[in-house]
Amino acid sequence: MKVMGIIFSNIYDSSLGELTNHRTVASLPFGGRYRQVDFALSNMSNSGIYNIGIITKYNYRSLMDHLGTCSAWDLNRKNEGVVFLPPFAEGNTGAVYKGKLEALYSAVHFINNDAYDYVVICDSTVLCNINFNDVIKHHISAKNDVTIVSSKSKVDKKCPLVLKTNGRGRVTEMKIDVRAEEDSHIGMGMFVISRQLLVDTIRDSYSRGYIHFERDFLQRKFNSGALKLGVYDFEGVVLHNSDVESYYKNSMALLEKDVRDGIFLKDSPIYTKVRDETPTYYKKGSKVSNCIIADGCVMMGTALDSVIFREVVIEQGASVKSCIIMQGAKIEEGAQLECVILDKDVTVTKGASLKGTPKNPVIVKKGEVV
Repeated sequence: MKVMGIIFSNIYDSSLGELTNHRTVASLPFGGRYRQVDFALSNMSNSGIYNIGIITKYNYRSLMDHLGTCSAWDLNRKNEGVVFLPPFAEGNTGAVYKGKLEALYSAVHFINNDAYDYVVICDSTVLCNINFNDVIKHHISAKNDVTIVSSKSKVDKKCPLVLKTNGRGRVTEMKIDVRAEEDSHIGMGMFVISRQLLVDTIRDSYSRGYIHFERDFLQRKFNSGALKLGVYDFEGVVLHNSDVESYYKNSMALLEKDVRDGIFLKDSPIYTKVRDETPTYYKKGSKVSNCIIADGCVMMGTALDSVIFREVVIEQGASVKSCIIMQGAKIEEGAQLECVILDKDVTVTKGASLKGTPKNPVIVKKGEVV
């Protein structure tokens, strides 16, 4: 039994606003030193899935730069590894895809490989630490056509996929883009399906003009009784970064030990691109409390309850509270920041004051000076 992986890098870009104007959701920085794609790639690599296609749409240069040869994930292999799948790989010169089925059609040449029996499909917006081997074993033993990885974590917003089951793991009801009711299973954007069924579905759907994987394939076939859908209940920590508010909330959640311990497991690490940086410098008199701080920073001011990426400088007299500060940012003397997301290489000038709220954090775009 051999398994390949598919990762969607762009599907939810628009929901994250300015954070994905110049990058994919997959390459969005998270947690001080990671990109969101690191979680899906690490889960696959740790599960022995080494042939992985990343479906791209646009703005994927930073993603390619981050992944490089994929050696950090043990995916720089002779006969397998990571393949980028741009939208026109099948020679289709029409509009860029609107849904997952359209995107998968551009990747059908990659998926249609008889050496593999099953495909694991993942979004880049749901972060967790999962062993896909357990999911695949469950899929085979339950004799499902498609197994949907789900959780019962409470989500306060509309969910792309909400399911109810018969108590034995078989789906009895499916809703799309609704708030989850109590005891519902929330889809995590992860699916296991046989490779041949996926190829047949892609080709049939393309010929009929279907574009959405969940609505046009799963729900339509399920409602007609033509598809056996099952769920695999994942009981670990799950972070849904579906929009700016949830991205900010989940970044702050990493400051809680229980959340960190549930994501970063000792026996299945989350890998990322290795950078050789000097240790962070803490000047005497600086004040730092309850922060995640990466290498190469210079801390001379105050940082409280924040996530700080590499090579950030916080000058003396500057204060950062409940913020996400991405790589290369500089906060000059006397600046005051609260509930702010600074993208890469931003400079906050001397004495500036920026204040947002947890529901509406202030976002400063990459490279700006404020």
